[in-house]
Amino acid sequence: MTDFLAAADRELFERHGLATFDALWARELEAVDEPNTSGGGWSSVFRLDLEGHGYYLKRQSNYLMRTLHRPFGEPSFAREFRNISRYRQMGIPALEAVFFGERKVDGEVRAILLTRALDGWDDLDSLLQQWPQLSDPQQQAILRACGVLARQLHGARQAHGCFYPKHIFLQAAGDDYRAQLIDLEKTRPLLFGQRDRAKDLEPLLRRAPIWSTGDVRLLLAAYLDQPVDSALVDAWLGRLSARRSHKGVR
Repeated sequence: MTDFLAAADRELFERHGLATFDALWARELEAVDEPNTSGGGWSSVFRLDLEGHGYYLKRQSNYLMRTLHRPFGEPSFAREFRNISRYRQMGIPALEAVFFGERKVDGEVRAILLTRALDGWDDLDSLLQQWPQLSDPQQQAILRACGVLARQLHGARQAHGCFYPKHIFLQAAGDDYRAQLIDLEKTRPLLFGQRDRAKDLEPLLRRAPIWSTGDVRLLLAAYLDQPVDSALVDAWLGRLSARRSHKGVR
């Protein structure tokens, strides 16, 4: 089976004897959190540092996703790797894959996905906790960056499926911010236009209750590439508010 190893990292990993699936599987590391378990399988995340370069090494065993196209299941990392590759081809800012491979060992399905660590970036969840301490220009730049990221995502006719603050990472760049996405396992094509787009956006707003109506208008203006006081922003604000209210009632 052919594994993927990013060309830019090959020499570094070869130098440390980590350029193969077996070597990465055997490397002893401390997990960054408790492993996920499902259906008798497990999935765990580890931090790997090599010569000042940070990575997240994710390993899983019999941790399978079943779909109509793959009724017997496949490692969830296989789907995430495909989506990472798709985002890269489409120009949607997202985490970078460095290594991917999968194996069957005595009936056990193993998979490894290694991604570049987003050192120097902050997840939106952390920034929301600091929101009152951020300056107005910082808040506005973050809102614009999130709106532009959503526009890039939906412009490529992709729905993230978990467009939550913890999956949006931001980095200051002068007076602006850059944004990118992680956790792409649930990405799927946009099939139903505005309905799918609203379904993707609403969870972000629900998980950012600290944002005022003015904040949301600014995000939507960037998302729609429209003035803040435009009728289209009004319409989307109403659509998302109605969806959020419906979710709250449920």
